[in-house]
Amino acid sequence: MDFGLFMYCTVGRRADLEAGMAGRNPELYQRMLGEIADYAKFAEDQGYFGFGHPEHHLQIEGFEISNDPCLMAMWLGSHTERLRVITCGFVSTANNPLVTAEKIATLDNMLQGRFGVGLVRGYQARWLSNYRVKDDLVAVGPWNAKSADDDRNREYFAEFVEVVTKALANETFSHRGKHWNFPPENFVNPHEHPAYVNYGQGVAADMAVSEVGIAPKPFQKEIPLYGGFSASLRTAKFWAQYKGRPIVLSGNIEFLQLLWKEWGEEARRHGHEFEPGDEACWGGIMICAETDAKAQALFEDMNWFWKTWATPFGQGMPELLVGSPDTLNRRIEEIANAVPIKEAFLLIPQGLHTPAQITDSLGLFSEKVMPNFSG
Repeated sequence: MDFGLFMYCTVGRRADLEAGMAGRNPELYQRMLGEIADYAKFAEDQGYFGFGHPEHHLQIEGFEISNDPCLMAMWLGSHTERLRVITCGFVSTANNPLVTAEKIATLDNMLQGRFGVGLVRGYQARWLSNYRVKDDLVAVGPWNAKSADDDRNREYFAEFVEVVTKALANETFSHRGKHWNFPPENFVNPHEHPAYVNYGQGVAADMAVSEVGIAPKPFQKEIPLYGGFSASLRTAKFWAQYKGRPIVLSGNIEFLQLLWKEWGEEARRHGHEFEPGDEACWGGIMICAETDAKAQALFEDMNWFWKTWATPFGQGMPELLVGSPDTLNRRIEEIANAVPIKEAFLLIPQGLHTPAQITDSLGLFSEKVMPNFSG
């Protein structure tokens, strides 16, 4: 089992956030950039395999200043040499899928294959309503589950993923869908350009464009593909058709076993071969300390963060890997005995905790927990 980290790009400590408008404070943002660069280097040295981050915008409150996913990916990548950077992920409703595929391929090359990517539907309405690429798309969550808006978002997301994966896998391609057409139907380039015909493909002598392709080609033959934090069998089965692995932060063993099973059956229906552990990734909020009591005390700020920020979006508390090394060893072993796990993601209280608190937790986990699940 490999262990990776995930952060929300929180700009400050609890007191900074409670003071208000923390996201507009450049001193806090500069401190955050320096801290996460140090965490990435530390994680690499300690044997963690990757470091993930989301995409969110207009975060003046400072809880998630993750902004442009490409810039954040390159910030983390520029401070490491082996660590996989995981953008999880590009929000479909706010991004053109062809542009997204091009960005993914470019990042994969710039990081020389140290890249993994997630694609997500989008749940924060305030910024999505300003960034959306189609006027009829809205953010989704418990407030509109199983509604027409939810169905439309899901339908759009399916087409978005189809375009992105098609663009990454092919020299050139065409797509005809409900939401996107690439290239536009009956498109003819408005002026002659012999290079299109002589040195490329997809353009006829009369300048009719039948196919398009992204450049560069991805560095990896298959970029690791993740489904953003998921608690849905329907979503897991969707990702199975692409061999994408949902990241599941649940401690419900019966649900995990069912999800792993359903993913495998759906993957086989699509002709995919896979190994145990390819079905999904697991994880939770992680704070490791010498004693359970100390870890629980450290969890207070993260608990405040979750109830203040995530709960109003309808997000339940994830699996809590909060405790001593012995406690965490027992819990991870319990889950690993129930479902095969290749990759586990640990949500860390980045921003809320001091650098010493973060590195102490990560160091203790890497020393006392990780070796028990390697190999």
